[in-house]
Amino acid sequence: MCLLNSGLLWYPFVFLIFFNQFARVKQHLFKSTLVVSCMTTLSRVFGLVRDIVIASLFGPGMGMDAFIVAFRIPNFLRRLFAEGGFSQAFVPVLSEYKEQRPPAAVRALVDQTSATLGLSLLATTVIGVIAAPALVSLFALGWFFGGEHQKLALAGYMLRITFPYLLLISLTAFAGGILNTYRRFAVPAFTPVLLNISLITCAVWLAPAFPEEQRVVALAWGVILAGVVQLLFQFPFLHQLGMVPRPGLNRDREGVRRIIKLLIPTLFAISITQINLLVDTLIASFLVTGSISWLYFSDRMVEFPLGIFGIALATVILPSLSAHHATGSWDSYHKTLDWALRWVILIALPAAAGLALLAKPVLIVMFQYREFSPHDVEMAGRSLMAYSLGLPGFILIKVLSTGFFSRQDTKTPVTIGVIAMLTNVVLNLALVVPLAHAGLALATSLAAYVNAGLLFAALVKRGHYRREPGWVRYLWGIGFALAVMAVLLHVLVPDAGKWLDWGIPDRILQLTLWIGAGAAGYLLALYVTGIRPHRMTSHP
Repeated sequence: MCLLNSGLLWYPFVFLIFFNQFARVKQHLFKSTLVVSCMTTLSRVFGLVRDIVIASLFGPGMGMDAFIVAFRIPNFLRRLFAEGGFSQAFVPVLSEYKEQRPPAAVRALVDQTSATLGLSLLATTVIGVIAAPALVSLFALGWFFGGEHQKLALAGYMLRITFPYLLLISLTAFAGGILNTYRRFAVPAFTPVLLNISLITCAVWLAPAFPEEQRVVALAWGVILAGVVQLLFQFPFLHQLGMVPRPGLNRDREGVRRIIKLLIPTLFAISITQINLLVDTLIASFLVTGSISWLYFSDRMVEFPLGIFGIALATVILPSLSAHHATGSWDSYHKTLDWALRWVILIALPAAAGLALLAKPVLIVMFQYREFSPHDVEMAGRSLMAYSLGLPGFILIKVLSTGFFSRQDTKTPVTIGVIAMLTNVVLNLALVVPLAHAGLALATSLAAYVNAGLLFAALVKRGHYRREPGWVRYLWGIGFALAVMAVLLHVLVPDAGKWLDWGIPDRILQLTLWIGAGAAGYLLALYVTGIRPHRMTSHP
């Protein structure tokens, strides 16, 4: 009950469902986005349950910090492959083959790619398992120089368990790329649910079997279990399409070379936000114990709207943009990108404002039980407010990058990504002293806007994006609605101290009421300004 009510914080997503019930939806893009959003929402809901369980059973501290470092490395690679780099390189090439070549050529590309990818990942996994202690020391330099050998040893042990997840989840992403190309979006979007179920199961039932000081290791075994289940889950759906890979070399080297040429820079370009989070983790290892955990829990709250809308929207428009590019349908290309940007503004801005204004109440309702103290709420709340400011930037990066990847242009996003990453490092060093871990979160948010702004400017300059009429009026309307919602929540929501004094039922009730009030204010203001989101469902 707590989870469902707090999940309503992302009320802009509810608009999608609400207007879909009252509008005649004709466009496959909106329908596909809605399907992916629903599946991703289910995944994020289970993810929140997972985080509630983990926060309650383990809490911020040495063991949790060690697990986050051990999990962040393969999870970082998961973000690249499952939600970013590999799909952005593979789907455009596969879409081109599907549109322009016979089925036999498509099969050859899939078979060759599966063999090449599998061998490369197997070698990387072996190296990663062997070098796990060195990798942990690299990403937690503060522990190394601070002589915190117990943390390093525990994290290195867990990384050896979790690192094979890279192999499994990358092959899962490969299967998901095939399904997305054939417009089967729901299955890949649902798959992350299995990760969350595995972690919850291991935290509750496997952890008690370990000694007290090593119970967190159960979470590492949950990660590897999830990788196996996620991969096996894809095969029945690939079989329905007749696209189960039959790994074989010398089938289509030319196509694989094109994918690899796109993949390496694409991995970097699409992963800038995740690289910035790794930099945050590295610097946070020099701060007080718990800093890494506070950043983790606050980042998880931002990941909820980013996943249910940002990643879903980018996933859906990539095959369409790639197909429009392959067929030279430039008018449809521009309209598709413009349509996506309007939805980003409509949803990301109020989601970010609502999350910032309700940061501490949300953390209290979600995590403030047993091992998660009021002090942890205060510390995580600071970084959550900082991260929430960057939410629109994070989503814009996902959407704007597809404008380049659909054209098989990876050079531009990489160049811009380097600038954004260097900006993040400079801001980290400037803000970490006065703001501690919250400064790291704020630096990541500001760097995201630098990244998104440069991507947008490049698209416009090169003629890859043409603005459709009505943007000025649209932005004024969104701005007015956003102001109404922000003033309402800022003035009327009780302070965090009162929330801590309430019992669980009162916390849930109060959060539900204020979420409803914010949603009502935003909806009413949109109506007054003449903005009708349901009309956008039939565009482009």
